[in-house]
Amino acid sequence: MKLPALLPAFLAACSLAAPLSSAAEGGGTRTQPRQTGTTPAWARDVIWYQIFPERFRNGDPKNDPVRSSLEFPIEPSEKWKITPWTSDWYERADWEKEGGADFYKDGVFNRRFGGDLQGVLDKLDYLADLGVTALYFNPLFQSRSLHKYDGNSYHHIDPYFGPDPKGDLALIATETADPKTWKWTAADKLFLTVVKQAKAKGMKVVIDGVFNHTGRDFFAFKDIREKQAASPYKDWYKIKEFDDPATRRNEFDYEGWWGHKTLPVLATTPDGKDMHPGPKAYVFEATRRWMKPVVDGTPWEGVDGWRLDVAEEKPAKFWVDWNALVAELNPEAYTVAEIWKDAARYIDDNRFSAPMNYYAFAIPIRGWLIDGHPSVPASRFLRLLDERRKAFRRANQEIMQNLLDSHDTERLPSMVVNGKLVKYDKGDEIPFNVTGNTPREFPEYNVRKPSERDWRIVRMCVVLQMTYVGAPMIYYGAEAGMWGAHDPDNRAPMVWADLTYAPAKADPLGRPRQPDEVKFDPAMFAFYKTGIALRKSTEVLRTGDFLPLGAWDDRNSAAFLRTDGKAAVAVALNRDENRTQELTLDLPASETSRLTKPRVLFVSSGKAADVAVERKGNQLVVKLPALTAAVIGD
Repeated sequence: MKLPALLPAFLAACSLAAPLSSAAEGGGTRTQPRQTGTTPAWARDVIWYQIFPERFRNGDPKNDPVRSSLEFPIEPSEKWKITPWTSDWYERADWEKEGGADFYKDGVFNRRFGGDLQGVLDKLDYLADLGVTALYFNPLFQSRSLHKYDGNSYHHIDPYFGPDPKGDLALIATETADPKTWKWTAADKLFLTVVKQAKAKGMKVVIDGVFNHTGRDFFAFKDIREKQAASPYKDWYKIKEFDDPATRRNEFDYEGWWGHKTLPVLATTPDGKDMHPGPKAYVFEATRRWMKPVVDGTPWEGVDGWRLDVAEEKPAKFWVDWNALVAELNPEAYTVAEIWKDAARYIDDNRFSAPMNYYAFAIPIRGWLIDGHPSVPASRFLRLLDERRKAFRRANQEIMQNLLDSHDTERLPSMVVNGKLVKYDKGDEIPFNVTGNTPREFPEYNVRKPSERDWRIVRMCVVLQMTYVGAPMIYYGAEAGMWGAHDPDNRAPMVWADLTYAPAKADPLGRPRQPDEVKFDPAMFAFYKTGIALRKSTEVLRTGDFLPLGAWDDRNSAAFLRTDGKAAVAVALNRDENRTQELTLDLPASETSRLTKPRVLFVSSGKAADVAVERKGNQLVVKLPALTAAVIGD
């Protein structure tokens, strides 16, 4: 980009933001009623699907990334090329081996597989068939990395996700920082086509906003690198020291996110209570662009919301003002913050719709269902689910993104395979996303394909996900039977039914292993599809109350009820690995007219006939095989 001085238009944009309450600034007693972000009803009813764009589908090989587009293009040799989509994940190409024997050192992060937006368009029918009704895209904006969390722009889709990378890059080079000069590239337009066609199939679209840090080629930081203290953008970032041209050494230094110099951190105001007005105004302009796009004078459908990366690292006033802008642009917009801890107060104070539900959903599940750790018996698991959820307003509870895994965790099946290796050594804390969940950090980590025992636990988790309060979110490939350790292994290319994959024979540490077949799992797809259909057709699973019915630590089992006064559904789970358990569920007096002729609606493993259920007075008696979850209704 050409780089003029800071635009008054950018600064003026900040004046549109809502004022910040004293409570949100931190400290003091609330003097106003609690304010909240938007809580759209549609977010209660959706089935989320998370897409990591570079690894979902290569629909257009002509736009594949080239070596010069990488983060560190000088590091891979000229032998570098696109990695075959169906290759053995741990098998290294010749150009990767030049970096040494360590699989995790450099090569794997320089891989590109060519996933793009055409691939998403090609598979919208697949997602609709599965039952998906909302898409969450990991970052799509222009960037050099595979993950795109180092954006070089917030107002352009990455050219290599579109049909004309060279043309897009040339067009972008004609722009200035003035939004009036911003063009709509071919990749931008293709993304808007994805939004339009997804909505035509009944899917909402939410995109990742990474407003804490940028890439080094972001126009403002690039100008700072070139002009140092003379740059009009010198205050946009947390600069520690500018270069002294009088010395031979380059003293230029700045704060990188968690020490990563590829991720320079955007600055705050001097008091630390807001983002610096320059980048803040730019973020506002980019937000308007994607929520209310106008291309050549014609309005297009915009995105339905945002997922906000490392939200806690930006000041409250920025988020309050930004969420106010989002609500102004679309009162039914959904904003979800990446928060790993208790987020109930944070969501209110910063006006988000919801957090990604790690703390109140995925973490308790890890302790009991996944790891089966003695410190998290069934009673503690059920109590944590109930208590942590209740910390949120009811409207927020119902629209939480209930995820079991993501791009920031191991894949669920590999969590189960390695559950016994997790160390519970911090009191009552349940370790979830911890050091040791990849072979890179923990040599004992097992990369094998899950066994039938492991899959049974996976399916129990999915039954819970489909029946609990909040909207389920599926990480791409879960429904296809994918497994994998933490980053980068959780970001392997999607396994498709129309492709033939090399067997998994290689090991990242060179350990001997039995080859594992890699292919699309139609049985897992059918299981997810059935669970999704049940949730979508059963209103009480989306809007009903949650009532614990019992937890039996000696039998490693638990049960709960979803009820709305009109209908009721019971869910029973037997985590015991060897024994069938008979559970007696005492129904509340208010439920005596429901579940009078109970039947199994959905079962995690085997057939419905494998589960015995009988109504006796005000009780349900359920007999569950080992490692089985069942959904019971009228």
